[in-house]
Amino acid sequence: MKFTIIAEDGMARRAVLKINGKRLDTPAFVPVATLASVRGLDVRDLREMGVQAVISNTYHLHMKPGDELIRQYGGIHRFMNYDGIVMTDSGGFQAFSLGFGMEHGVGKIADNIFLEGLKSAEYRGERWAFVDDDGVTFRDPLYSRKARFTPEISMRIQSNLGSDIIFAFDECTSPLSNYDYTKKALERTHKWALRCLEAYDRKQKIFGIVQGGEYRDLREKSARFINSLPFDGFGIGGSLGKSKRDMLNILEWVIPLLDREKPVHLLGIGGVEDIFEGVERGVDTFDCVTPTRWARRGVLFVSPFSGGNRRNKFRVHIKRSEFRLDDRPLDEWCDCFVCQNHSRAYLRHLFKANELTFFRLASYHNVYFMVKLMREIRESIVLGRFFELKKTWLGA
Repeated sequence: MKFTIIAEDGMARRAVLKINGKRLDTPAFVPVATLASVRGLDVRDLREMGVQAVISNTYHLHMKPGDELIRQYGGIHRFMNYDGIVMTDSGGFQAFSLGFGMEHGVGKIADNIFLEGLKSAEYRGERWAFVDDDGVTFRDPLYSRKARFTPEISMRIQSNLGSDIIFAFDECTSPLSNYDYTKKALERTHKWALRCLEAYDRKQKIFGIVQGGEYRDLREKSARFINSLPFDGFGIGGSLGKSKRDMLNILEWVIPLLDREKPVHLLGIGGVEDIFEGVERGVDTFDCVTPTRWARRGVLFVSPFSGGNRRNKFRVHIKRSEFRLDDRPLDEWCDCFVCQNHSRAYLRHLFKANELTFFRLASYHNVYFMVKLMREIRESIVLGRFFELKKTWLGA
């Protein structure tokens, strides 16, 4: 793997990551292909959009169809017929989402990423994941079976998948986890990082994950420890605090402590505002399920040139009656297939009629929107105009 920085504008940087004959221009948004598929799209769509990398889910692929099957098939690239870069997470996020995430009623997607987006943090349900010092036990009724993940098992599964970039197995903590628990989880994550480095497939490149919740001393301790190890890049994960300001603080604490010559990935974050703020602080790549998840709910991304702003989170709900006779394209700035060929009125009709065509068109637009935004961000960094572009999108 080679990571080459081409231009910088403050901490924001334009770079190129090359691995196994494949190229990723950064900053980049990496669509989530949970089960070796970006929901609603196929690999032809991804190629048309210029998607250079996707990230798949180690836990879910292990449970269905099984990493051993994918290995026998020839690896995830051949399995999904995708010739771009494939990243895989470690399964550590599911330790949270199926564990304390279910018990605490908090997540890392949609509008409940931070506690400020919750009406309450009430108990929501029984946990399906149980963490101990050696690993995580999953009792998942969705798949009607149990699973056991340890650092070594995660490395073996990711080797079977044959992804290009893998992540170390970690414990992703809840925003409701207190200092003492977060500290214990951090110590566990650091021990697991060492075990991952012993066990991972050397044909793959491995990123270490910085944890520590919202606590500065723990985040800085983790950044220094992970940076001291021979990882090929870094992920910033776990609970990112109770507000957007907390998340920005974490990035400001952590990134200056990491090797500037290695790529930094912000796990599970991909809102328009978050991307600008993350790039400004030195993040190279982002992943998030929101483009396709929101699309399935009828929520579509729009730029400032078509009414998008911080208040509406750069999105509109197409079901609204104001779009019933609206013959304009969804977004004047976007030049995707959907915006070039279909009106807001038609998209509203498809959504209201529950037509399957809507889910593909909406997903296509939302993913393309993010790809184009990242392209403009990269160009602005090269021209030394990143902060000008940020102001255009986010305001003063």
